[in-house]
Amino acid sequence: MALDTADRDTVIGAGVILIGAALLVLAYYGVGGRASTAGYNLTAAFNKADGIGLGSDVRLSGVSIGRVVAQSLDDRFRAVVTMRLPPSIELPDDSAAVIQTDGLLGAKYISLQPGADEDNLKPGQQIRYTQDSMNVQDLLELIIAQGEAKRNDATPPPGSGKAAGQ
Repeated sequence: MALDTADRDTVIGAGVILIGAALLVLAYYGVGGRASTAGYNLTAAFNKADGIGLGSDVRLSGVSIGRVVAQSLDDRFRAVVTMRLPPSIELPDDSAAVIQTDGLLGAKYISLQPGADEDNLKPGQQIRYTQDSMNVQDLLELIIAQGEAKRNDATPPPGSGKAAGQ
């Protein structure tokens, strides 16, 4: 039994919709399924946590080891980020959490930098040493200010009669 043009277009359209729905489900749940919920939480407080959201990557030595699972504000209006780490990762008590960017305009993530303390952080504890997010605008302003300072140092005062570099 042959399909006429209208029936064939309907079948193709339904197939495209089903494939699109399947891709949306895969994107939402991930190709490998949801990450394991086993593990423990650590928190870190940042003055500025721009670009970090629920599901943001947590990395140790460049390897993804966890995710951001919650965000809130503390009584001093700092961003408190809760990270879920696998039970096999034990961080020293003096470890640091740094917000970094994947390339110049990439996604932001939290990089954990282990310390040297013999005691380890316990589930639910807060990482004391943090470094805030640096945005591109702040970085460009810093570069411009440094360039202007160097240019002003190289320019002789008016009326000295000397050219720069003499």
